[in-house]
Amino acid sequence: MLKKARNCLAQKQYREAHALCMQALQADPKNGEAYFLLGVLTADHNNFAKALELFDQAARTGHNKAETHAQAARCLLALSRRDEAVQRIERAIESKPETAFTLDTIGVVLSRAGLHERAVAFYEAASRKAPDDAGYAYNLGAALQFMGDFDGARDAFDRAITNDPASAKARVARVSITTQTQTDNELAELEKAWVSRNEADVDGTLQLAHALAKTHEDLDRPAEAMDWLSMGKAEKLKTVPDRRSEDTACFEAAANLAGSLRISAERRADGPVFITGMPRTGTTLVDRILSSHPQITSAGELSEFSVCLKRATGTPGAHVLDPATLKAAASIPLEPVGHDYLARVKNTLGIDGRFTDKMPLNVFFVPAILAAIPGAQVICLRRHPADTVLSNYRQLFATAFSYYAYAYDLEWTADYVVKFNKLISEFEAELPRERFTIVDYEGLVADTEGETRRLLDHCGLTFDPACLSFHESAAPVATASATQVRQPIYTSSMGRWKRYRPAMDPALEILNGAGLLCDI
Repeated sequence: MLKKARNCLAQKQYREAHALCMQALQADPKNGEAYFLLGVLTADHNNFAKALELFDQAARTGHNKAETHAQAARCLLALSRRDEAVQRIERAIESKPETAFTLDTIGVVLSRAGLHERAVAFYEAASRKAPDDAGYAYNLGAALQFMGDFDGARDAFDRAITNDPASAKARVARVSITTQTQTDNELAELEKAWVSRNEADVDGTLQLAHALAKTHEDLDRPAEAMDWLSMGKAEKLKTVPDRRSEDTACFEAAANLAGSLRISAERRADGPVFITGMPRTGTTLVDRILSSHPQITSAGELSEFSVCLKRATGTPGAHVLDPATLKAAASIPLEPVGHDYLARVKNTLGIDGRFTDKMPLNVFFVPAILAAIPGAQVICLRRHPADTVLSNYRQLFATAFSYYAYAYDLEWTADYVVKFNKLISEFEAELPRERFTIVDYEGLVADTEGETRRLLDHCGLTFDPACLSFHESAAPVATASATQVRQPIYTSSMGRWKRYRPAMDPALEILNGAGLLCDI
């Protein structure tokens, strides 16, 4: 009966699976497998708190510990309880997992917890056990890409496409790490996939559009690239809530927070370094430069601070970034939030010394971060506004992450960039310069050593030549810049927006109206 229920779950036949599990529980109220399968079903419907209860019930009955703990860890991650998720996944590993499903789940939890090196072995094991599964091959490819093994990643993405030719995410992932040329490109295959796509799958449509756009960019066809992006994003935009008013309120609340908190100007050399800014503006580059210093470890992009602040304020709603939380931060003790944040990072990643946290969205929390963690330093990246608009519009962000919804529309992106630049100008005026500094991407490219020395000094670190050889680091990079930061600094991305006119003109009008352009 429950074997049939598992098959129903695999086919997403949820009603049938639920009925079979309930029949099993009527016959045996202590049937752990039934509780486990109900937990999987419930998690598939994004009710992670209830799913966690079901997995805990399955564990109490003695059901397979490896798969139970692994699925519970997945729920804990979804509930922003990353430190608990890592503890639970360690219990799954100790229980000697055997199935491909559980091995892959362990890999997913480790990846999302920032433990990319450990994740690879579990993805490889899952792929060996189920070589025909496209999802497992894709996950392995993504992990290898983060680790800098691009040949291995391509092989894995190829297997995913072979196993599932309709896998749009595998196609866009492969194209993103492979330069397309006039004699060797995937344009015909991508166009065929576009024609045969499931039009109801807006995420797949978006992914294919990005793959086609990247191919046309490589073939020096910027106008065609923008056309494909416009087509794919327009379909996705119809399905997401318009959060422009909420974005505006967040920017305003963050600016008000800077003027309302008392922040020490004392520069200490004992805390984390937060690297913030708009995505695709050099945050990963600065992270690689600083984490090449022997006294700094990269913790990747962490959501911990926003989660800790959300819990401390007790504001309603599922989003950790919202105007209510930012406003409430002005009226609560913030140092306990800082202590909670540091403890969670240590418990999850095992980092004892100084580290970088390069979550771009932390820019909204900068005043709270400086007040909560007296030893913290903040570096904020700024890039030419037109290049910032283009790079964000070209980027395929995680479709489930609503904070980046602005990137589905070119003019919305431009408006967002205007608000971002206004916010960091206000930060620059309000926050102590001993602890908050802005670095311009173009200045970093033009004078890498000079800016590196300045940033190290800002963080209380002595100069180390290794910081200038950041591209030689073997540390994982789990961002869209995974390929670029494994190369020496280059200038080809500067002024790229000029190649994309006239498609960029509506955005340029918005930037120009805000006084942010002087070179059009």
